[in-house]
Amino acid sequence: MLGEYPIKGRRAAEISASVERAVADGGLEPGQLLPPMRELAQSLGVNPNTVAAAYRTLRERGVIETAGRRGSRVRPKPATTAREHIRVEVPPGVRDVSDGNPDIALLPPLAEVFAAAAAAGDEDPVLYGSDPLEPELVRRARAGFDADGVPEGPVTVTSGSLDAIERVLAAHLKAGDAVAVEDPGWGSMLDLVPALGLRIVPVGVDDDGPLPGDVERALREGARALVVTCRAQNPTGAAVGPERARELRAVLAGAPEVLLIEDDHGHAIVDLPLHPLAGAVRHWAFVRSVAKAYGPDLRLAVLTGDAVTVDRVRGRQRLGPGWVSRITQRAVAGLWAGGAVDVAAVATSYGERREALISALAERGVVAFGRSGMNVWVPVPDETGAVARLLHAGWAVAPGARFRMSAGPGVRVTVSRLGVGEMAGVAEDVAAAVRPGPGRGYA
Repeated sequence: MLGEYPIKGRRAAEISASVERAVADGGLEPGQLLPPMRELAQSLGVNPNTVAAAYRTLRERGVIETAGRRGSRVRPKPATTAREHIRVEVPPGVRDVSDGNPDIALLPPLAEVFAAAAAAGDEDPVLYGSDPLEPELVRRARAGFDADGVPEGPVTVTSGSLDAIERVLAAHLKAGDAVAVEDPGWGSMLDLVPALGLRIVPVGVDDDGPLPGDVERALREGARALVVTCRAQNPTGAAVGPERARELRAVLAGAPEVLLIEDDHGHAIVDLPLHPLAGAVRHWAFVRSVAKAYGPDLRLAVLTGDAVTVDRVRGRQRLGPGWVSRITQRAVAGLWAGGAVDVAAVATSYGERREALISALAERGVVAFGRSGMNVWVPVPDETGAVARLLHAGWAVAPGARFRMSAGPGVRVTVSRLGVGEMAGVAEDVAAAVRPGPGRGYA
């Protein structure tokens, strides 16, 4: 009877990946009814709880929907970015401190560098078959990596850090593989991993980054990749310090075949020193985006890594977009060459705002986190209630559900649209909306 359902697997991750593949290739059509869990379990020779876990994963990813006794069906339009919809609608008169955008006053002007880049393109047009990389951008990117202790490796350019991470994961993993991801962590990453048919293994975070014990557990449980945010972790502001880097490198030394991806989210907005993990495993990638310091619309990130990983990324990129605009690459190289961003000044500006808010909250008995970057994470006992009360008080904060899996509830406040003098008022409203946090930790 199961012959009409192209579903296979013995583990929950394998079963859910099988369903996603079938939906993608048309073997399971939108609206099609899936077999009852017990029937599928009997046919596959597995425990019904295994199928229940697979169906739960598929519901969370937006691939299927369940209507009680009427069973589970493939969604008419499978959703892969559910977390993007976990946001607050900002009504008129309410201040938006939820979006994670940089302070536009700290972004450099772009007109001059793009005019120069376009003029150079007029003189020597980039055509099909041309080198996809701007030599000066690559040179400066490699020099920056060298200065920060990132191991030697080829450099390539992608359309932002998420594009780079997606390409690296796709270059090494297959559907059903597990990826260790920070929790709380970047909402787009928590969407991307399941959208690729991969399984998330959450890893706890404190001020110094991923917890070594959690990383070790995740690797023991079969995680084939680990994604780490070096600095300005979103949403907590964590930054990997020297001792934490040594601990994590020691854990990775016991799993040399694990894929390591490092996202330097704080590049050019944080003045904390970098402590890279790159080189601790055979296959690794280190990513730097220009979005936070130079402007989100530039859509450019530089990537280095081991030769095999970078070669696979370049090869797959050639079959898709081909390359990132050389005009944009030249413009970014010009921004770097001209020192368009005063990193120390930007880091100080964001740091003063973060510390002002965290200190004001502490004075009111509220624990908050934000070691680096432009966000402050506030653990709360009742996330929905806190978001609603703050909205009523005139503040739209980001619900923690966008950023977490197993971690406890919280809200994220982006400080880039606030002045230091406003932080006492913000803290007063936050304190009124939440109870004091129970202790020092994110989980």
